[in-house]
Amino acid sequence: MAETAASIGYGSFFHISEDNGATWIELAEVFDITPPNDTVDEIDATHMQSPNRTREFIPGLIDPGEASFEMNFVPGSASDLKVAALKVAGARVKCRITFPNSVAWVFSGWISSYEPAVPTDDKMTATVTWRVTGSTVSTPAAAPTNTAVPAIGGIAQVGQTLTAYPGEWTGSPTFTYVWKAEGVAIPGATASTYVPVIGDVGDNITVTVTGTNAAGNASATSAETLPVIAA
Repeated sequence: MAETAASIGYGSFFHISEDNGATWIELAEVFDITPPNDTVDEIDATHMQSPNRTREFIPGLIDPGEASFEMNFVPGSASDLKVAALKVAGARVKCRITFPNSVAWVFSGWISSYEPAVPTDDKMTATVTWRVTGSTVSTPAAAPTNTAVPAIGGIAQVGQTLTAYPGEWTGSPTFTYVWKAEGVAIPGATASTYVPVIGDVGDNITVTVTGTNAAGNASATSAETLPVIAA
């Protein structure tokens, strides 16, 4: 039997766009997203000769329903101010839910309620509810794209740990690493850290990061370190 493809929701994002999708703003510290739930209206089409005295129904219009999410409530934060402003303005914006496998659902809506909760002995949260208008469009997953190149932290010295920072990527990828000396892959150096050895002295070190998701992969390489020095 095939292994399950099920996954948890961790890694999902909720973005909004006020310019019809040209730019997107991430709403921070969101959890427990409830995507839009369409329902189909029922039209009673019963008539005097309906067979067997049984009511007849036909499908009506589709009601796109609501969408919602919980978020950590941080008064005065960028997300708090943005949500509050959209509610007051009654602004209709585009919303995008990006799932962990990089599939995205895009819909239009306006905020129907913004409800912060401030308990005595637990974290503050807020519930944001959107009234969806129009249909929801599902966008297939796209391969990752690197938008800010990887970087290396640490001192290029024998015995000192170098740490790879993957940079910024679209598509919620997972990462693999290949460390290189003078552009040549170092055997076995595939972790997110690398400790230079004597043979690296005088070499410039780079790290190539490959981001992978369900739709494909892409790679990006950091800038070189200074030449490795002896301990």
